[in-house]
Amino acid sequence: TKSEALDQAVALMTKSGKINDEEAYRSQVYAREEESTTGIGEGIAIPHGKCDAVSRPGLAAMVIKNGVDFDSLDGEPVTLLFLIAAPNTKDNVHLDVLSKLSVMLMDEEFTENLRNASSVEEFLRIIDQADEEKASIDERLEQTSILDEPSENKAEPVKKILAVTSCPTGIAHTYMAAENLENTGKKLGISLKAETDGSGGAQNILTKEEIAAAEAIIVAADKNVEMARFEGKPVIMVPVADGIHKAEELINRAVSGTVPVYHHAGGE
Repeated sequence: TKSEALDQAVALMTKSGKINDEEAYRSQVYAREEESTTGIGEGIAIPHGKCDAVSRPGLAAMVIKNGVDFDSLDGEPVTLLFLIAAPNTKDNVHLDVLSKLSVMLMDEEFTENLRNASSVEEFLRIIDQADEEKASIDERLEQTSILDEPSENKAEPVKKILAVTSCPTGIAHTYMAAENLENTGKKLGISLKAETDGSGGAQNILTKEEIAAAEAIIVAADKNVEMARFEGKPVIMVPVADGIHKAEELINRAVSGTVPVYHHAGGE
């Protein structure tokens, strides 16, 4: 069952010596699950707990051969589970690792290789190899700006879209949504920049100039983000999961010219 899988992963994490209070950590993991499932679809779940019960950041992984019903967003059983332990500190160095893992998990070949690993050593080797090959999402996002001039051979101007992604704990889902929106924008020939509002604070922050130039803004978030800056712009507001699973639909809506204009309640 889902609870058995979570309990086994929590026990595995505790065994590693990174947890000082197993019950408090378990409670945090279950509380996060109550907010919304961490079964993100495609057979992947990334449960996580950030609290004082965590002494050092950690990552526990399980391959569940026959799958487990995890209330996933797409209804599919989970066969690959990563449990995150994050200390309740201002130092968020571990988030760099976690955001990168989130991006790597968007690669179907990578996840399939992990599922088919025949040993712990092979599993870790697959991760190390992928780690060397991929730039971190922060590095890649920093390279994007919708203000870059489009190439001259374009028959018409490139459409410019902005996005903000965020989830309550600001760990995996934040970065996965940003990665998927950015990649889907490229596929559709649309210039898209995503700001991630994670545990370490906002990264790749949208500038006033970019907001002014954007046709629309996609806010894929499960917590409050700074909205006053979008006054008078067309804004789509959806859960962060939609950024992961409905990126193409969101981007097509954003460029359709039918998105309602946002007016901030605060007035400014």
